[in-house]
Amino acid sequence: MAFQYEERKPKRLDPKVAKLKAADFCAYQERSQQEVRDKLYGYGLHHDEVEEILSDLITDNFINEERFAKAYVGGKFRIKGWGKRKILQGLKHHRISDYCIKKGFQEIDPDDYYATLMRHAEKKLPTIKAENQYTVRGKLTQHLVMKGFEGDLIREVIEELLNSTAP
Repeated sequence: MAFQYEERKPKRLDPKVAKLKAADFCAYQERSQQEVRDKLYGYGLHHDEVEEILSDLITDNFINEERFAKAYVGGKFRIKGWGKRKILQGLKHHRISDYCIKKGFQEIDPDDYYATLMRHAEKKLPTIKAENQYTVRGKLTQHLVMKGFEGDLIREVIEELLNSTAP
């Protein structure tokens, strides 16, 4: 006789307890409204309860979308070295408003952004095994696009990098 696992439904929390847990969740690090909403639904709460708790958390300044966007953009750029397109995709996943996204992107200094892109390109270039310059450009472009950088900047950096290393 084989042992069967029973699928358990999560225990439904009292809204007051859920609010305290959500406040702790937000106090630990910046959270988006969507992350907290998902967490509250995970506690077995209903739509009206979730929205009321979210409203209270926003009023008490536990949740602030603009602050979240700035922290997210700053962290993903400085720590992970992501480009704006990849960061934007992450912010859209969190359902952040366009206004807050714009505010978040103000955290990135254009000179630092260009320097980060150049650093990624310089690091990747020696690892590319290719027989011709066309293939090198393609592989380097693909790598930088995956990092989330924009096409026009990628072309500019590759031109600068390959012209400086040309014999």
